[in-house]
Amino acid sequence: MVMQTSLREAMNARTITGSPTTGGQTMVLAHGYGADQSAWDQILPALSQHYRVVVFDWSFSGAVKDPDFFDPAHHATYEGFADDLVGLIEEMGLESVVFVGHSMAGMIGCIASVKRPELFSRLVLVGASPRYMNGDDYEGGFDRSDIEGLMNNIETNFTNWTQAFAAMVVGGHAPAAVDKFAASLRRMRPEVALAAAKTVFYCDHRDVLEKISTPTTIVQTTRDVAVPTSVAYFMQERIRGKSTVEIMDTDGHFPHLTVPKELLGLLGGVLGFES
Repeated sequence: MVMQTSLREAMNARTITGSPTTGGQTMVLAHGYGADQSAWDQILPALSQHYRVVVFDWSFSGAVKDPDFFDPAHHATYEGFADDLVGLIEEMGLESVVFVGHSMAGMIGCIASVKRPELFSRLVLVGASPRYMNGDDYEGGFDRSDIEGLMNNIETNFTNWTQAFAAMVVGGHAPAAVDKFAASLRRMRPEVALAAAKTVFYCDHRDVLEKISTPTTIVQTTRDVAVPTSVAYFMQERIRGKSTVEIMDTDGHFPHLTVPKELLGLLGGVLGFES
């Protein structure tokens, strides 16, 4: 992948500081598959009272202006995304950031922290998973046939798939959040959506967990169709550094869209600020 522009520009990176008394620490918010940085809009104002907050868009996002930024080879694995993240943090002159990653971004942040631990002071993983496919003695949430069916629907019936997938993972209890995520999915180019989905749903990064030394908080909802609760404890048991699990008694894979006040309260308790 040959960059013609800076990563900061390509990834639409922005820094938000909501209060002149905000300290020097930076929080990086990284959205998951199919979303864009607007997924954080409901919690961003409160977080920016306590941190300099960086938001950005991954290469697959429909918000990215350069159609060539998504490189099917570079972005075929989480390693490529992790390299983008490290490059962005370096380019912005940051270090010791608090990284909050949703879904796939959680594991991307883990990989990046193994590569460059000095860039990360804390990892907060929201609905993250090292592997989505079920296997021997492992509950990932999806059988291979489920994933193959998902790929087929993206390829053959993209528009209808976006609404159905959004309803499945966000939860029918939050129709406005479902519509927001579905619209974000539709902004992706179908071929990019398919390639990125393969990267996510066929991944297996369980071996990364034992290499993570950065203090880690794993946030998991009780009823998440994409990530069983058991995955959070699987990760905690294998992460080498200090790790804790925080369970949110709510439905769906997107607490920042569906229960933002509750998520803010949890983050405040974990990170030591009042929301």
